[in-house]
Amino acid sequence: MSAPDELRPTAETPEQAAARARVRRRRSIALALALALFAITFYVLTIVKMGPALFDRAI
Repeated sequence: MSAPDELRPTAETPEQAAARARVRRRRSIALALALALFAITFYVLTIVKMGPALFDRAI
């Protein structure tokens, strides 16, 4: 039995591979930026919640 034509993997041209790589790289960068923004938001909110007395303590 052979697979139907629509299920067979098709060869990708170098242009298609390059376009797919660009899309993947943009998505990775966007996810990294979103994760960094999320982490920075939690850091800032933690400092704000602790209040300014956090920096007025004896060491």
